Amino acid sequence: MRNLLDFITKHYHWLVFLILEAAGLVMLFSYNSYQGAAWISSANTVAGLVYEGESNIRSFLNLKQENEDLQSRNLYLMHQVQTLREELDRQGIDTVNVPGINDPTPYNIIPAEVVQSSIDKRDNLITINKGEADGVHKDMGVVCGTGVVGIVYLTGEHHSVVIPILSSKSSISSKIERTNYFGYLKWEGGYSNLAYVDEIPRHAHFKLYERVVTSGYSAIFPPGIPVGKIIHVFNSPDGLSYRLQVQLYTDFGNLRHVSVIDNKAMHEQLQLIRAAQDSLSTNKGKSE
Repeated sequence: MRNLLDFITKHYHWLVFLILEAAGLVMLFSYNSYQGAAWISSANTVAGLVYEGESNIRSFLNLKQENEDLQSRNLYLMHQVQTLREELDRQGIDTVNVPGINDPTPYNIIPAEVVQSSIDKRDNLITINKGEADGVHKDMGVVCGTGVVGIVYLTGEHHSVVIPILSSKSSISSKIERTNYFGYLKWEGGYSNLAYVDEIPRHAHFKLYERVVTSGYSAIFPPGIPVGKIIHVFNSPDGLSYRLQVQLYTDFGNLRHVSVIDNKAMHEQLQLIRAAQDSLSTNKGKSE
């Protein structure tokens, strides 16, 4: 207490100055309309900046959920666009009034986050934070907002391991969007933004920078999901087909949010394929 009194005694002139200054400002803004209006305007400006900052912080904190929602909508819209194109091709008409275009998509979307990944190995792997408890199962496709990521390989209760495009074990059926000629997308190491599509027929017509998308010929990915664009064309080693060098749309070095595709018809298709393979194996054994 003594120290406080000593401080006040030593600096009392500053305290008196501050009190008089505050009283003068109150009188100035209270009894002068112009200064009062200026004060209110300034106060409103400061309050507006504070509220704007608070809104920006709240929006930033909500970006995660908004990003997941946008990915789901993006995938749904890509599927709808592909459905529209196929319907237009079948009908041979140029109109947006396509019957059935508003039918619900047969795919469920499961948003997830990447918790671990690599891009510098021969067989890279990605771990996501969703597993069997969230509806994720082996052989489901994984995409992001810009394109294909990979295929679920192993699942746990709350995490799953994905084999991405950047793996020697990955092979995804893809096609040239405009002409529908298809081949298999593979990665041979090196740059994380480059892969190759093999087995494109020699009679296929296409141009550089055309888009490559999923073909839809497997039960994993719906047709029309972006893969990349053609940047170079090679002859196959046997000279019977083309090999396309594709610049991938997915930025694996900056991959954070993904979506797992739950294809409702996938399980039935896989069961039919496996049943057919078992039947062929059985018949082959009997014939021998």
